[in-house]
Amino acid sequence: MTPQDLKKTLASGLLSFPVTPFGADGAFAPEPYQKHVSWLSGFDAAGLFAAGGTGEFFSLAPDEIPTIVAAAKEAAGDTPIISGCGYGTEMAVSIAKAAEKAGADGILLLPHYLIDAPQEGLFDHVKKVCDAIGIGVMIYNRDNCIFQADTVARLAEACPNLVGFKDGSGDIGLVRQVTATLGDRLTYLGGMPTAELFAEAYLGAGFTTYSSAVFNFVPGLAVEFYKELRAGNRARCEQILRDFFYPFMQIRNRRKGYAVSAIKAGVRMAGFDVGPVRPPLSDLTAEEDAMMKALMERAGK
Repeated sequence: MTPQDLKKTLASGLLSFPVTPFGADGAFAPEPYQKHVSWLSGFDAAGLFAAGGTGEFFSLAPDEIPTIVAAAKEAAGDTPIISGCGYGTEMAVSIAKAAEKAGADGILLLPHYLIDAPQEGLFDHVKKVCDAIGIGVMIYNRDNCIFQADTVARLAEACPNLVGFKDGSGDIGLVRQVTATLGDRLTYLGGMPTAELFAEAYLGAGFTTYSSAVFNFVPGLAVEFYKELRAGNRARCEQILRDFFYPFMQIRNRRKGYAVSAIKAGVRMAGFDVGPVRPPLSDLTAEEDAMMKALMERAGK
């Protein structure tokens, strides 16, 4: 898949980040992962992100990432697989190359490690990663990695394989400036935690799609919400928000890291043996598991 093919495909529908299963020994468990990815690929998703944020990229060793990517590619059929990538520039280049060799159709470049950086440093970081591979690259605007519109424009000119801009900052003013400046040069992806809560605002800011974490365990509901949003059926979207997403948000907000832990709990309840989260995250309590189970039952899932 060429970078431009990936750009077009990603803009065509909903995206998601499969969780990464771990066995009793704490190691990556490929069998339940492939069962889950195969199940997800049967729904209407434009792409799946292996070893992404919901896939606990931050807790993976770099040499685990290509193994996870290869397992996803084998299980996903025709669904494109985008690999998580990140850390410092040299590590990011190494991960990007390994992901490309493992069969990734593109990479999502997550924020670099720890330190704030000037715009020129961010430019150099992204360009070195883009120059190292031939597959498509998406940058992730959030936390300590906030790109100004002119930096994104310079990168788009310098890096032909830069195809996407994902936002997890919630700064609608900034992202609207990016979309107004870059136009159709990039695909724009909403990336806030539980992105459905912000989807309407991002659609108005020029974003065509977003990544749905809950697609991991209620893919039918996630696809329905996306389609109703794109169709302008505000009443149905608000009903789904009230019945499912706002109660889910209350569970998610009970403890730091639950934006991932609650998703993994939902996947376990959907019948996949994905194991616990890795430190530094912690799993839901028994009380919170019961809350998730009740929510899924009310949603008919």
